[in-house]
Amino acid sequence: MRESTNPIMRGVVRDNKKANGGYASFSQGFAGAGQASMAAGQQQYTDQYTQGYTPQVGTRPLTIDDVVTKTAMTLGVLIVVAAGAYFAISQNEALAMPLWLVGMIGGLVLVLVATFGRKQDNPAIVLAYAAFEGLFVGAISYVFGNWVITGDTSAGSLIGQAVLGTFGVFIGMLVVYKVGAIRVTPRFTRMLMAGLVGVLVLMMGNLVLGLFGIETGLRSGGPIAIIFSLVCIGLAAFSFLLDFDQADQLIRAGAPSKAAWGVALGLTVTLVWLYIEILRLLSYFNSD
Repeated sequence: MRESTNPIMRGVVRDNKKANGGYASFSQGFAGAGQASMAAGQQQYTDQYTQGYTPQVGTRPLTIDDVVTKTAMTLGVLIVVAAGAYFAISQNEALAMPLWLVGMIGGLVLVLVATFGRKQDNPAIVLAYAAFEGLFVGAISYVFGNWVITGDTSAGSLIGQAVLGTFGVFIGMLVVYKVGAIRVTPRFTRMLMAGLVGVLVLMMGNLVLGLFGIETGLRSGGPIAIIFSLVCIGLAAFSFLLDFDQADQLIRAGAPSKAAWGVALGLTVTLVWLYIEILRLLSYFNSD
């Protein structure tokens, strides 16, 4: 494993097993919390436009082009900030922890504000979330790519595989949704929500136990950790079906064009969680 020159981060990345748990597990709890809250909040947000909603005069209705454009803008901000954060950390590794924490906590706070404040369609909140998540994604990508993995695998290769895997799953689930292979029914939604809540409870429980030095194996890189990451990847993948279905509902209901920001937020939250889980899973296979 590549040793960090940052004395603070040496305590975070002590050895392969410790690096795959501990602080990295801390981030996973927050990523899961963001996804779980968004899944519930997005349904409430969709309901306000699909249950008895009458389109307002002079308001342009939502189209698929709006969804694509706003999602592209949100992801564009995230990618640019992530690249900038990665470069900044490569020049000064002491920035890794501050950027990681600022991005993680800032992103979670904005997701909670958007969800419980019914502000999913606020472009300022959505783009600010993308910027915070960019800091988080850039920092976590650097840590996994440069401090966690061992052997001949390069950081660029690991991150590239995670990005390709993320968009591969996204495209695959879009095809599954379009052909109707899996239908988003109330029963499907309840089962997915139960799975998200269950994973969140396990993540937070693992975090609390980790603070007391108790290793559960949930993020240790062993068989249990691999299975858990696969479960998280599966839940993130199925979450895309909810996002696609909600976009369809909003378009059919004639929701205003600004609702595209809410869809973009939901898709971005899911993409970030999926990317982190794939990145973590790949790190397991590239560490001793």
